[in-house]
Amino acid sequence: MATELQLIHSEIIECTKCELHKSRTRTVPGEGPHDARIMFVGEGPGQNEDEQGRPFVGAAGKFLTELLESIGLKRSDVFITNIVKCRPPNNRAPRKSEVEACNPYLQSQIRLINPRIVCALGTPAITTLMGDEYSASRFHGKPSTKGEVTFLPMYHPAAALYDASLKETIFHDFQILKQLFENKATLDPDIPKSAESSGKKQTLEKWA
Repeated sequence: MATELQLIHSEIIECTKCELHKSRTRTVPGEGPHDARIMFVGEGPGQNEDEQGRPFVGAAGKFLTELLESIGLKRSDVFITNIVKCRPPNNRAPRKSEVEACNPYLQSQIRLINPRIVCALGTPAITTLMGDEYSASRFHGKPSTKGEVTFLPMYHPAAALYDASLKETIFHDFQILKQLFENKATLDPDIPKSAESSGKKQTLEKWA
């Protein structure tokens, strides 16, 4: 499995399937154990990720590390990637055609790693993995099992950088992740109302 995953990542490094390859510095295939039980999927690389070729190494990445530590996990315990593997110019949202071009890579990663839990961070990742009817604001913290994989939609960690009131909600959702991993979660968790009442919809649209 590890060798197959390396082959996929080699393909990503050479990929020219969409326009994003023209402006990238480096591709960001993802990183983590080839047999990780938990997988995180974000939207796309930012400037820091584009420069380093690693996912979630900027401010949102630091918060993700803090969130993982809050439930007793390290970055090295999980696999982290994005729905697109190259940075969209000016950090714009990836276009549908770009997501579709990259999706076979993502699906191959999920198939090869075979995680128990896939955490979709932010609405673009959530809709890609779960369907257009899903969003972070409506479904965060509500796990859904498809086959042998449980998908857990969450706010993107970057959302809390724009609206600090979401931090409590995101920490709460990571507790749900912990319960899921320990086989204790229900499918109807008690979600803090602060998540539903956030007023910064336009600012958070990209992440929520």
